[in-house]
Amino acid sequence: MASPQAFDHVPVLAESVLAGFAELGELLAARPGGGGTLIDCTLGGGGHSALLLQAHPGLRVEGLDQDPSARAAAAEHLAPFADRATIVATNFADVVPTQPAVAVLADLGVSSPQLDVAARGFSFRLPGPLDMRMNPEAGETAGELIDRLEEAELADLIYAYGEERLSRRIARRIQEQGPWGDPERPRDTAELAYLVAGCYPPQARRGRIHPATRTFQALRIAVNDELGVLDRLLAAAPDWLVPGGLLAIISFHSLEDRRVKTAFLADERLERITRKAIQASPEEAEANPRSRSARLRIARRRQPAA
Repeated sequence: MASPQAFDHVPVLAESVLAGFAELGELLAARPGGGGTLIDCTLGGGGHSALLLQAHPGLRVEGLDQDPSARAAAAEHLAPFADRATIVATNFADVVPTQPAVAVLADLGVSSPQLDVAARGFSFRLPGPLDMRMNPEAGETAGELIDRLEEAELADLIYAYGEERLSRRIARRIQEQGPWGDPERPRDTAELAYLVAGCYPPQARRGRIHPATRTFQALRIAVNDELGVLDRLLAAAPDWLVPGGLLAIISFHSLEDRRVKTAFLADERLERITRKAIQASPEEAEANPRSRSARLRIARRRQPAA
């Protein structure tokens, strides 16, 4: 497990989240005792939660994360807020809140510390095991998933979740070179990335985005059921909120953002605050490259009909 110090994560769109949650002050002031709970569905290192706790003294945070490294880092980061912050080891799709919240926040996707630790297997920048699990203590690894699927199933997965036009060629090459999840014959992320890149013509391998990026995205989404989990969050989260409560979701690719946009438009329980997704400023994108693909959308729980 990475140490808390290794989980040094800069929260994306931090100023936009603070601005989008500015009305929490009025919402908290109107509640009995002037307090209320924010459910941080993807606590990570606790960056967003710490900023919101500092900005709103009446706020409490219930932080959820299935990654033990993230929880350890968040516990250290949020220690100054004492009992105003509670950390829960869980996937947010499994949560049933005990009381309504004034706000729900989800920062989707993989954090920089997870990408930077080779042993987690999320990235091909450094050789690591074909794991990719958000919860490294449970579930099927990426290598095991590859070995379980038929070639056509793997191709469909890479196309659907990675929007990869060469999915069939890539799936065929991956299956030809398997197995990938056999502990007696360890295979690593660099080997898989090299194989995927070899499916591209030479001139297409030199672009700004590595040829294996879409395939790795597809495998990670499938391993962690990311889109299914997001769909369950979008269906449940409005009922977690008090009337007027805020729901904010940061996504990192079009498959997620389209789901969030559609849900915010179609859900009669919600009123959109952001008509367009908020993106990083040029200054933030330069300082924190991970923020370049981030999209923030915010909605409000409607007041009950009179």
